[in-house]
Amino acid sequence: MQTKIQEAVKKALDEAPERNFVESVELAFTIRDIDLKNPANRIQEEVRLPQGRGKPLSIAIFAGGEMAIKAREAGLEIIDPAQIEDLGSDRQKARKLARRHDFFLSEIPHMADIGRHLGVVLGPRGKMPRPVPPNVDPGNIAQALQNTTLVRSRDNITFHTVVGARNQGEEAISENAYEVWNRVTRQLERGAGNVRSLYVKTSMGPAIKVEVVYS
Repeated sequence: MQTKIQEAVKKALDEAPERNFVESVELAFTIRDIDLKNPANRIQEEVRLPQGRGKPLSIAIFAGGEMAIKAREAGLEIIDPAQIEDLGSDRQKARKLARRHDFFLSEIPHMADIGRHLGVVLGPRGKMPRPVPPNVDPGNIAQALQNTTLVRSRDNITFHTVVGARNQGEEAISENAYEVWNRVTRQLERGAGNVRSLYVKTSMGPAIKVEVVYS
């Protein structure tokens, strides 16, 4: 299966027109014979990509005081916890915030307010903040997240996830994609047998079908 993925990645990179920005590369699954109406069957995996994401992610933290100072030094965007309720009352502003950042962190005392006021926006997007204990450097958590991709099926049989950036090259992207493939199929009752189709593509390039090996 690793070879099949690499062949498709190479073709996707070769056939995608050049862009004036670095495209992400995505893996798209369509699964079968799984009842996704049952939340227990849904795929939700955080996968640490062995070759990283290929470009920096935007990470924000709800924090004040010393935690905010540490986070700012680590390059995180700071969101004043006093703004949580106001953000929650302005759905458009909350959605814009959710789109702007790939991941969120928060000091533990603010988690309940975030859930109450912003959960309806962040939750469905898989972007509820990771809690940061008071004795933990948020920069360390953020660094780990820079190499992480989120795989979420929700109740859809077709779902996709980022496996790298085009400028990483064929081998690095293929290694990342194979790691995601393994993590997803391990969650399926029949493994590859529950995969109807698999495609790889750049953000704006053609979708290339991966021949799924069922043995």
